[in-house]
Amino acid sequence: MAVLTPADGGPTAPGRRVLLVSREEQLDSLLALRRVAAHLGDLRPVRSPAGGAPRASAPPDPAGSDSAPPDSTPADAGPPDAGLPDTEMPDAALVCDDEAATARLLELGIPVVHLSSGYGCAPSAGPGGRTLRRLHRPGWLPGPAGGARPTGALAPARLTRNRVREGALLLLSLWDVPPEETDAFAAGPLRALVQEAVRRTGRCEVVCDTRLTRLRSALDGLAGPEDVRVSRAAEVDVDALHAATEVFLASPTLGALALAHSRRAPLVFLPALGAAQRELAARVTRLVPVPSATDPGDPSLWVPPEAGTSGQWSALDPALDDLRGAQRVARTLRQLSLAPL
Repeated sequence: MAVLTPADGGPTAPGRRVLLVSREEQLDSLLALRRVAAHLGDLRPVRSPAGGAPRASAPPDPAGSDSAPPDSTPADAGPPDAGLPDTEMPDAALVCDDEAATARLLELGIPVVHLSSGYGCAPSAGPGGRTLRRLHRPGWLPGPAGGARPTGALAPARLTRNRVREGALLLLSLWDVPPEETDAFAAGPLRALVQEAVRRTGRCEVVCDTRLTRLRSALDGLAGPEDVRVSRAAEVDVDALHAATEVFLASPTLGALALAHSRRAPLVFLPALGAAQRELAARVTRLVPVPSATDPGDPSLWVPPEAGTSGQWSALDPALDDLRGAQRVARTLRQLSLAPL
């Protein structure tokens, strides 16, 4: 934890306390929280008494999961900060997507900024309207806002990419994807894509939000551990991995869009899985020529555009999105901690 110091070098009072909550098994939710957290400044995250991650219990993945995070809180464990002394109660909370956590925190009198990171959702107004609702949606992408205010793109804190890049990154979301679609994709297209990625780029990072056991089983024996690495998104820095890799293939998700668009990096969509991904892919490709990795043998998928070109993103009007959505949410959280509703 960084402690700010005044001009005379003496210590200052620590920042106000905030609780950070996201669904670690939903890629968009996880990336949204991380990108906002990078702009909290002197706001100090509050962790649970057991020392776990600053998160509340998340509802189960509707399609099931075999990779529950080790610090998950049981559904009947009570509020996320139960047992904390009054001096450690957060001044405010940022909740990404978890409606149950928002309701519990509001019952405790803790003001909440609730950020919905799923495209097309129409979040409720919340108990008594005592929470500030925000929706992750790029300015260039039309869609419903429901009861929330669109934030713009939640870009990573570091917009540049490494000067030397190598390998491929496959960023996959299986949240709310029917099990039969997951199994069919893992057994066929995924294995073929990873094999071609290794052949074309030398190595492949596979990062997914949930069902890692199924993916690892499907990719078992495909290549050596130095050539293919399968990781859970909650355990790696997705933005840093993207900065270091040459080729980027991703599920149609808002987090992946913000990552590629903000860095003006080439993006290829993995086959859309589930209704939400198919809807988002359809809306995006009407505006941006994002190719789909339906044929791993297509050489154009593995050849990034020349350095210095904006490529596919030149189709967008830059005035429609200034990429400061994460800063806006962090500023709102800071204001809420100082002047609760």
